[in-house]
Amino acid sequence: MNIEILNNTNKDLDVSIEIKLITNDELKSNKQKKSLKQLGFTAKEDSICILNDKKILFCGIEKYSKDNIRSAIASAIKKLQTTNYKTTKILLNDKKYISSVVEGFILGGYTYENYKTKKTKKSLRNISLIYLQDDFKTAIQLFTNAVTIADSTCYTRDLVNTTPEDLNPVIFTKLAKQLAKENSLECTILNEKSLKKENCYAMLAVGRASRHESQLIHLSYKPKNAKKIISLIGKGLTYDSGGLSLKPATSMVTMKMDKAGACAVLGIIKAISELQLDIEVHAFVGAVENMIGGDAYKPDDVLRSRKGDTIEVRNTDAEGRLVLADVLDYAQDKVNADYIFDFATLTGACMVAVGQYTTGLMGHSTKLKHAFMMKAASDSGELIAHLPFNKHLKKQLKSEIADICNISNKPYGGAITAGLFLDNFIKEKNKDKWIHFDIAGSAYTESPWDVNGYGGTGAGVRFMSSFLMDLNK
Repeated sequence: MNIEILNNTNKDLDVSIEIKLITNDELKSNKQKKSLKQLGFTAKEDSICILNDKKILFCGIEKYSKDNIRSAIASAIKKLQTTNYKTTKILLNDKKYISSVVEGFILGGYTYENYKTKKTKKSLRNISLIYLQDDFKTAIQLFTNAVTIADSTCYTRDLVNTTPEDLNPVIFTKLAKQLAKENSLECTILNEKSLKKENCYAMLAVGRASRHESQLIHLSYKPKNAKKIISLIGKGLTYDSGGLSLKPATSMVTMKMDKAGACAVLGIIKAISELQLDIEVHAFVGAVENMIGGDAYKPDDVLRSRKGDTIEVRNTDAEGRLVLADVLDYAQDKVNADYIFDFATLTGACMVAVGQYTTGLMGHSTKLKHAFMMKAASDSGELIAHLPFNKHLKKQLKSEIADICNISNKPYGGAITAGLFLDNFIKEKNKDKWIHFDIAGSAYTESPWDVNGYGGTGAGVRFMSSFLMDLNK
């Protein structure tokens, strides 16, 4: 499926069908209102009605906004993919909606059928956005940026949706090397021998029972005269059985998504390098498989982290934080970053707190949390909620036999206590530079919503790209 932007001289372009967004107020004065009324169309948000004789697909929206337009276009493309129409167009008057339209088409039209022997046949071949204003050069840039970010989000989705057998820690390194080659990135890989030299024993313990070696991946994008330096850290559990604290069978079915944080940081560095921002970006991935076996790490083990702190293991299913503890420490030693962001499908408790659509945000800097991240999320259409740290929850990680425990001693506030565990491995000088994103709910869905179909959503790529583009100005 090809998507393009054209100027107003192409407004009469002949296509199979035209998409028109319409509110209830606009419906009242529309030339086709009688036909639409007969078909029961009321212009509710995301409602669809096709007038075949007029070659128009009407899509209802409550009001004109980025979120509403993005969602409406996603509904439109999903409908068109079930028809035999080959070409479509939409007329745009306002450049602020270009990215929303692009994301609606690309993300809403995304499907993952790599494992199907019979692919769904889609007739739609070409989508034209026709911009009716004179500042076409600006429109082209906005369009190009939106396509880059949407494509990187789909790249992330593909990685998340790949099965554990086809994307284990070693294969993850091959994908990282391939991305580095294609996007002119630097790439460093630490295998288990190198991880032992780095004293990454918490991370190594998690992957000990797997037949696939654990890997630490470091990708770097280094433009000349970079304005800022960013470190991105991703949890890369290519599969999580829960270890000896075995998950229920139903909870294991979607655990290929436990690598979504790592997939997101690869998607982000892909986007930033293709946007050619003057921002130096480092992506660190802890790629590990948490399995059971005679060599599995155990509840009651005490692990020594790279930082040197000892960790009492009370639950082997709280493994992502053990991996991130070592990778965060390694990243801080290797790169003196202006900002440090980690992405992890860390806790089911985050979904309990904020729902499945929303990313949980934790950290110390009020300015960074609110002035930057909330704006970036709003601009990109991703949802973020702030979960506050407090000293009383921190006390619940106290261990009687080690420096810290890997789970709380109480069953409440689990997303925050997991964030506080990671905070223990953030150096004092970096406390106000660091933000933790828990994407446990937002990274994967089995019920389509907004621009997200079944499977990986690519959570984090859009809002972080938006943040870094603002930082680049």
